[in-house]
Amino acid sequence: MPMPSHDPLRPRREPLHADIDEEIIEQMVGRFYRRIRDNDRLGPIFDHVIGENWNPHLHKMESFWESITMMTGRYKGKPMVAHMKLKGVTPDDFKLWLELFRETAHETCPPDIAAVFIAKAENIARSLQQAMFFSPEHADGRKLSG
Repeated sequence: MPMPSHDPLRPRREPLHADIDEEIIEQMVGRFYRRIRDNDRLGPIFDHVIGENWNPHLHKMESFWESITMMTGRYKGKPMVAHMKLKGVTPDDFKLWLELFRETAHETCPPDIAAVFIAKAENIARSLQQAMFFSPEHADGRKLSG
């Protein structure tokens, strides 16, 4: 008996929105990172790490966003590892990053698509912040004894 082509217990990974495509991602990424580079606080942080390699970074970020919104699987990097190496980044930098991202999403995308990108970006920022700044002694407001 042939195996079914789709196992109902393992649903296919569907894109998060039918209208998200490579073009909108390219526009989002390009516009967002122009904002980052022009920002007095974030620009130097990114330039320090990326240097003259902006085109490869933009392509990597396009693959990243295609993977998480369109479920393409193109991105093969390790964002947590890359961000853990950053020095001088503060939790406020994530707030600024998200502010610029939200502005870009609202300018670039229809509202329903912007909401998808923003929700993903907020989850990503939260995860990265927890990994970079989590301190067990501050987890519940009191220092843990040990």
